[in-house]
Amino acid sequence: MALNVLSLFTISTFILLSISFVSISVADTNQTTPVSPGTICKSTPNPSYCLSVLPKQSGNVYDYGRFSVRKSLSQSRKFLNLVDQYLQRRSGTISTAAIGALEDCRVLASLNIDFLLSSFNTVNTTGKTLSALKADDVQTLLSAILTNQQTCSDGLQLASPSWSLKNGFSVPLSNDTKLYSVSLALFSKGWVPKNKKSTAWQPSKKQLPLRNGRLNLKMSQQTRVVYESVSTRKLLQTASVDDQVMVSDMVIVSQDESGNFTTISDAVAAAPNNTDGTNGYFLIYITAGVYEEYVSIAKNKKYLMMVGDGINQTVITGNRSVVDGWTTFNSATFAVVAPNFVAVNITFRNTAGAIKHQAVAVRSGADLSTFYSCSFEGYQDTLYTHSLRQFYRECDIYGTVDFIFGNAAVVFQNCNLYPRMPMSGQFNAITAQGRTDPNQNTGTSILNCVIRAADDLASSNVTFNTYLGRPWKEYSRTVYMQSDMGSLIDPAGWMAWSGDFALSTLYYAEYNNTGPGSNTTNRVTWPGYHVINSTDAANFTLSNFLLGEDWLPQTGVPYTAGLL
Repeated sequence: MALNVLSLFTISTFILLSISFVSISVADTNQTTPVSPGTICKSTPNPSYCLSVLPKQSGNVYDYGRFSVRKSLSQSRKFLNLVDQYLQRRSGTISTAAIGALEDCRVLASLNIDFLLSSFNTVNTTGKTLSALKADDVQTLLSAILTNQQTCSDGLQLASPSWSLKNGFSVPLSNDTKLYSVSLALFSKGWVPKNKKSTAWQPSKKQLPLRNGRLNLKMSQQTRVVYESVSTRKLLQTASVDDQVMVSDMVIVSQDESGNFTTISDAVAAAPNNTDGTNGYFLIYITAGVYEEYVSIAKNKKYLMMVGDGINQTVITGNRSVVDGWTTFNSATFAVVAPNFVAVNITFRNTAGAIKHQAVAVRSGADLSTFYSCSFEGYQDTLYTHSLRQFYRECDIYGTVDFIFGNAAVVFQNCNLYPRMPMSGQFNAITAQGRTDPNQNTGTSILNCVIRAADDLASSNVTFNTYLGRPWKEYSRTVYMQSDMGSLIDPAGWMAWSGDFALSTLYYAEYNNTGPGSNTTNRVTWPGYHVINSTDAANFTLSNFLLGEDWLPQTGVPYTAGLL
C-alpha cells in the first residue's frame, strides 16, 4: 500500500481530539428520546453530509441508525451494479490495470452487501444497547465496509489516476464512504455499550497445553489413522478432551499423489460450503513440499483449517507484483476471506523481490482468523492484514517497506519480525496501519514479539533506516508492548508518511519494551505518539481488543489473554 490517498471525507474539528483507543461510542441514558437530525449528526465525523442524507423529522439514534444502514445497503447494491456495468464493457477504453482494480472492487462490494445485510438484521430488530460481543461483531463489519471501500478507491487510483475521476467513480466512492461513516458512527453511539472494552489490567497468561505448532485434533478413528500414517510431525497429542480441536473431516494434499489431492486449491474446492462449525473444522493437511500456486479461499469456505509439516517444509509460493501488472490486493500468493480460518505450520512466500515493489505473500480479510507457527516471506507489503479480526502467534514475518499493513483489528503475539535488506535508497517500515475513521475498531497490536535484522540485512555493509511504522491513513493505530527491539530500530522510532499528514490524528504507542531499539528518549514528538502505562496498554490485549477469549479456544492455538 504505497499510495497516499487521503480520506474521502472531511473530518470535523471535534473529532480530531478523539484519538484514544476507545472508539466514539457514548451510549446515552436517553437514547430513545427524539432529537433533531442536526443534533444527532454532531456525533458523526461529517455532520454536514450526515444532515444532507438523514430524514428531516426528529427521531432517536436508533431510528436514524436504521435509516442510515438501510440506505447504505441500497447504495452498496447500486455501486456493485456500476462496477458490473464497466466490467461488462471490457473495451479498449478501459486499461488492463483498471479492469484488475474493478474486479477487486466487485469482490469488495459483494462483501459489503453481505456485511450490511447482517448489520441491518441486527439494528432492525434491536432498539437498545447490545452486549459487548454482539456490538463488536457489527462494529467490526461496519468498520470493514469502510476498509473495503477505501481499498477499491486506492486500487482504482493506482491503476489509472485519471480514469476513476473521468469515468464516474469518484463521486459514488466519496459519497458512499461518507454514508458508511455515518452508519458506523450512529451504530457506535446507539448500540455499542459505553464500557465495551475493559481497561482494568489483569495479568493473564492463559495458554492451552500446546506448543511448537502442535494441535490436539479430535477426529473420527478412521480419519485419525489416516492422519497419523502420513504425518511426520505426529501432531496428535494426549490431552484432555476439553483441549481437543474438533475436526469434521480431512483431506490430504501431497505432490507425490499419495493423498486426496495434489494441489491446495483443489482441496479447498472440495471443502463444504457455509458450515457453522458445529461439527468442527474441515482439515486440509498439506504434506511437505513447495506448492507453486495461488490459493484463494472464498467467503463460503468457513471453518477451514490448514496444517502443514512445518515452516520451510510446507511452502506456498508465488511471485505476483504491482510492477508486473497486478493490484496490491490481488498480488497475494495466498488470500482468504472465509471466517474462522486457521493455518498452522506453513510458509507463505512472495518471491517477486524488492525490485517489484508491492508484492503480497498473504492477504487476510477473514474474520476471526488465526495463523499459528507460520512464516510470511516477502519484501514490500508482505502481510496484508486487510480487515476484520485476526490473530497471529509464534509466526515469522520478513519484509522491507510497510511489510505488515492493512486495517484489521489484529494482534501479534510471540512473533519474530525480520526487517530485511531493501533496495538502495529505500528504508524499512515494519507497519503501515490503514485506519481511516475514528469509529473503526481497528489497529495493530504487537505483544511480546522480537524485532531483529534478517540475515541479509545483518550482514550488509550498507546502513538502512528501520522504523516501527508509518501512518498510511489518517487514523493509523499501532501499539508495541513488552517486545524486544533490536538496535536496528531508528531512535526516532516512527516515520512520517508525507509532511504532517496524520501526525495529530494517528495513535502510536509503546509500552514497556526492551532491547537497544526500545529507548524512547529520542522518539518522535507527534501529538499522536504516546508512551503509555499498563492501564492504557490493557486496551490492546487480546482479551480487550479482539475479545479473543470468546473465539480463540476452539482453534486450539495458545494465546496470552492480557499483558505479560
